[in-house]
Amino acid sequence: MIEDDLIYIRKAIDVARKARAKGNHPFGAILVDGQGQILLQAENTVVSEKDCTGHAETNLMRQASRRYDRDFLANCTLYTSTEPCPMCTGAIFWGNVRRIVYGLSEAGLYEMTGENNEEILYLPCRDILRNGKKSISVVGPILEDEARVVHEGFWQ
Repeated sequence: MIEDDLIYIRKAIDVARKARAKGNHPFGAILVDGQGQILLQAENTVVSEKDCTGHAETNLMRQASRRYDRDFLANCTLYTSTEPCPMCTGAIFWGNVRRIVYGLSEAGLYEMTGENNEEILYLPCRDILRNGKKSISVVGPILEDEARVVHEGFWQ
């Protein structure tokens, strides 16, 4: 982890707050290039767009793959307020982003959503990426207590 990771993960958490304020699930993601410039940000839009694939990271990767080539994306970092789910991890993998930094862990999220939530597909992003043939660095959880706050009271 580098000091800048703390700055960018807090920005991703802010994007998650905006998603929640719009009635969506509280998830946010940003894409940062190798020089530290924020290129894109995306919120979760599952509710507002009525799209089960409207997760923040997947929305971000759709934008990123339209704007940038795979070689450029290989030098970028995707910051996300919460550990990417299996679908989002796949989008990041196929998009060729080679570094992921997340706030709240998947396990931490599932503690908040409850044991009886049938939407749980417990498969940490590291486990998925371990099966790929390219190296993708994963950092997290970081600032997990701060990342948890945006979820408080949402999943009741």
